[in-house]
Amino acid sequence: MPKIKTNRSANKRFRKTGSGKFAFSKSHHSHILTKKSPKRKRALRQAQIIKGSDMKAVRRLLPNG
Repeated sequence: MPKIKTNRSANKRFRKTGSGKFAFSKSHHSHILTKKSPKRKRALRQAQIIKGSDMKAVRRLLPNG
C-alpha cells in the first residue's frame, strides 16, 4: 500500500489548531489597502476556523496534518 500524499496547496493554506480544527487566513489583505476601512483590515488579520461542512474535505486533503 503506498503512502497517502498530502495536498501541498492545502498544506500551505490551512494549519491545525490544538483542538484538531483547521484555521486559515482571510484573503484581500495583501494590497490595495488604502480604500479598505481600518475595521475591515483589522478583521482580515484574524485567522478563521473552517466550517464544519468543509471539515471532511480538508481532512482528506491533509491526512497527516
